[in-house]
Amino acid sequence: MSKQPGLMSVADALSNIMADASCLLSAETIPLQQAYGRVLAEDLQARVNVPPADNSAMDGYALRMADLAQGSIPISQRIAAGQAPQPLQPQTCARIFTGAELPAGAELVVMQEQTQQLDDGIRVIGEHHAGAFIRRTGQDVKRGALVLTKGTLLSARHMGVLASIGVAQVDVYRRLKVSILSTGSELVNPGADLQTGQIYNSNSFQLAGLLAQLGMELVDVGTIGDNPQTTRDALSRAAAQGDIVITSGGVSVGEEDYVKSSVEALGELGVWKLAIKPGKPLAFGHIGQTPFFGLPGNPASVLVTFMAIVKPYLLAKQGVIGATDYSLPVQLINPPAKPSMRQEYLRARIIGQHNGLLQVEAMSNQSSGVLSTAMHSDGLAVVAVNTCGAEARITQFLPFT
Repeated sequence: MSKQPGLMSVADALSNIMADASCLLSAETIPLQQAYGRVLAEDLQARVNVPPADNSAMDGYALRMADLAQGSIPISQRIAAGQAPQPLQPQTCARIFTGAELPAGAELVVMQEQTQQLDDGIRVIGEHHAGAFIRRTGQDVKRGALVLTKGTLLSARHMGVLASIGVAQVDVYRRLKVSILSTGSELVNPGADLQTGQIYNSNSFQLAGLLAQLGMELVDVGTIGDNPQTTRDALSRAAAQGDIVITSGGVSVGEEDYVKSSVEALGELGVWKLAIKPGKPLAFGHIGQTPFFGLPGNPASVLVTFMAIVKPYLLAKQGVIGATDYSLPVQLINPPAKPSMRQEYLRARIIGQHNGLLQVEAMSNQSSGVLSTAMHSDGLAVVAVNTCGAEARITQFLPFT
């Protein structure tokens, strides 16, 4: 059994789409405290050593190796963190605290638990070696080292390291503006009373959350009914307001599906049917010069196509390096019993670990119209075309977070 005729593989579609994913955003300078979730627009090198000087890893005593054997070692100075020490006098020790700079001449630190207090000093207990409990200059970061590269998506751990080398502000790409548009005469927003034939619009709220998770700026163009002129006008407005346009619904070939024809009239479509399950009717193209994604109307299909196709594209357009490298190898404990002609993305939850691999379990209901199973899942388990059973047990996993 081969791929369904007339459908493009996910790999080919992603390759074609990512070829258009260069970052064209301008940069802006922001305080480091506001940098979480932003993408670095410059390489950053350390201008200082971290730590800037040898310091103590323990509360204890700094001394020379030659003085360990003394029955009593006088205390010649007390050094707290933040104080500048004096050179260590021979045959003495310095009372020192965690993080305090080591005095010149000191060769080790003995923790206070391994000393005996005497009237005129201390006696060292046990055996010790040179360099014990000393954090060396630059052992964390050396001056001149490349700390972070352009294209890094900044997290809390990055911010901490940058602060440790004295960075107060960073150059980042401006946030990508993504216009979203929901189509369908049956859609109403939550809060309104449902009339006959109507359903609540979940797609725009799901997309809003997915975009917020990526740190991008949402431009909500609203919900429109199934009308060709209204669709064309809304798409033009969305393209003018955003860097990228994402629609949900209206990309199939039904008599009331006007998104595809409207985009073709305003620009061009390069892809629109994929061998993906769920989510076969997916469109990619341009409205004028603005990139466009047309996602299916079913809410689970929106989630799957966003995670598999749209997310890596958006990250790359935002300037993130390695935008497609966010999948994990996992063991799927309940793979499909029958193969599919389309690559499947199963909502699955993490249940444990075995032989170094995460174990995931696919949810029982994988219908494209059922979204609630995603709420109880941790990501999507990928099942390749024409695979099932044992062959599909070791696979890739796209985590939601």
